[in-house]
Amino acid sequence: MSAPAAVARPTRRESRPRRYLMCPPTHFDVTYSINPWMEPEKPTDTALAVAQWDRLRNLLVGLGHEVNVIDPEPGLPDMVFAANGATVVDGRVLSARFRHPQRAAEAPAYTSWFRAHGYPVHEAEHVNEGEGDYLVTGTRILAGSGFRTEPSAHAEAERVLGRPVVGLELVDPRFYHLDTALAVLDTDEIMYFPGAFSPDSQRILRQLYPDAVRASEEDAAVFGLNAVSDGRHVLLAPQAVGLIDRLTARGFAPIGVDLSELLKSGGSVKCCTLEVRDR
Repeated sequence: MSAPAAVARPTRRESRPRRYLMCPPTHFDVTYSINPWMEPEKPTDTALAVAQWDRLRNLLVGLGHEVNVIDPEPGLPDMVFAANGATVVDGRVLSARFRHPQRAAEAPAYTSWFRAHGYPVHEAEHVNEGEGDYLVTGTRILAGSGFRTEPSAHAEAERVLGRPVVGLELVDPRFYHLDTALAVLDTDEIMYFPGAFSPDSQRILRQLYPDAVRASEEDAAVFGLNAVSDGRHVLLAPQAVGLIDRLTARGFAPIGVDLSELLKSGGSVKCCTLEVRDR
């Protein structure tokens, strides 16, 4: 695999309108632990989670993006993390199939929403956790494995979604989904934390994205990479000050979004937003 030539970056970034599906954290709580961030013994504030989520939704709408809302279901406290519910490319939907039984019922809830809105849905045969582990770039899908999504699911995603898939192995349990360790900034620009990946996967990322923004462990640990970009604006945790400086230097417009309450369950900006990519 040869490294692509360096690409001249625009001096002024252009945003592109997106469509997102989100789920309000009406039933948010931490009642079980399936990642290192979840501590059920610590109290949660659902009203604060809702207020922080509302600000994120309002920011997206204010930036010109469309936000659809799926009704939250009682007993599914992590349904707020809509990114895990499916992956949508060119109007085709690949459903999620969750590894842990605590989240299993979220998959049919999201599948029902897409079918009710006229989307063809392929129900996954292999364990995958939607855009938690499938990040869509302009030319390919970057696919995580190691903690949640099975490597065998990658071929299914390539077949169903019609894009080449590049597998990346996660090795640090703090970054259990790909979207906690890597974010797509523009068509073929990314930012990532190298330490979250195996040596082979670090090599692949260096070859594919030699000009990528590399995050420090400090910025990754505050979920600065669990971010959403429209090509110009990058919504991310305000505590990721190093990333904010690097993005600004690249011509992006970072916007800090405090989702500290949802971080108690191991999620931030990207986790809350499932991009609906129509044709």
